[in-house]
Amino acid sequence: MKIAIIVNNQHHLPADLVRSLDEQIAMVRLARDEGWDGFMASMHYLHDGDVVAMQQVPLLARLQAEAGEMSMGVAIFLLNLHNPVYTAETMATLDVIARGRLVFGIGLGYRDVEFDAFGVPKGQRVRRLEDHLDIVKRLWAGETVSHDAPQCRLAGVRLNLRPVQQPHPPIWMAANHDRAVRRAARLGDCWYINPHATHATNRRQMALYVAERRAAGLPLPAEVPCRREIFCAETRAKALEMVAPYLGEKYRIYSRWGQARAMPADERLDLPFAELLRERFVIGTPEDCYEQLRPCWEELGVTTFVLRTHFIGMPIDHALHSMRMISRELLPALRKAAPVELARLSF
Repeated sequence: MKIAIIVNNQHHLPADLVRSLDEQIAMVRLARDEGWDGFMASMHYLHDGDVVAMQQVPLLARLQAEAGEMSMGVAIFLLNLHNPVYTAETMATLDVIARGRLVFGIGLGYRDVEFDAFGVPKGQRVRRLEDHLDIVKRLWAGETVSHDAPQCRLAGVRLNLRPVQQPHPPIWMAANHDRAVRRAARLGDCWYINPHATHATNRRQMALYVAERRAAGLPLPAEVPCRREIFCAETRAKALEMVAPYLGEKYRIYSRWGQARAMPADERLDLPFAELLRERFVIGTPEDCYEQLRPCWEELGVTTFVLRTHFIGMPIDHALHSMRMISRELLPALRKAAPVELARLSF
């Protein structure tokens, strides 16, 4: 089992972003020293209200200096918003910075304000994602590429800047809706399981994913990554007290942004925190957290957990406390877990 931390690059205004950067550096250093396998950061533009965030690519490049042998991941990169040449060269650069340990996590996105800002018509989101991924992979492979579209015109170009990992870094495709899960099965190296849906939905969608891979004649992936919102403390009551105001606020922001529109119709995010807890969040003692995570590797075949334990507005001391509890008591147990291979699971 591999374990990665996702840093918190979202904060409330007025925020001291220099201090916030130092806090993320502290998280990465702790993860490095405690033997975590990787670190990741997310991406959004034009945060509304009183929310501000540092951008993913430069933040990751700075944090890599503290990361030792850990892998580094974009989780996720909004592929259809960006020119594919920019994407190919920028991600190749990050793979060099990470010494060949970059994870390329991509997704469709769901916020209208971002699509409007980058001039991406809603009806073209999927096509652009598929086209851009094809172009990026061909450029990374050293092919001579021609493409004629308003957002990218290429006439027989070749890319000299290639990623260290060949043919390319692992491509994790995030997906929430059933259609997106099937797309991830066809286009990505694996499905990056989201933290927003219940375990029952994740399990139902994993069946769709496996069926789509088989229908496409593709092998089932050896790596199955899953992101989870987690908070660990000496008691469940203490963990809930420390995390609930901040995790609840994060999901109110998701609801305001329209995240639920990208999910199956029976999944809602505009729920009281006590209802959101069920089958979604991992909160409690290390023993509690282990049992809440167990269905992921026993019923979904999860091999890699990406854990977020620092949320918007939360004091860094809370997050570091949770990380230390996870590091010293939960990680050793997770290392001994034996994920069930996807091929052996029945859905």
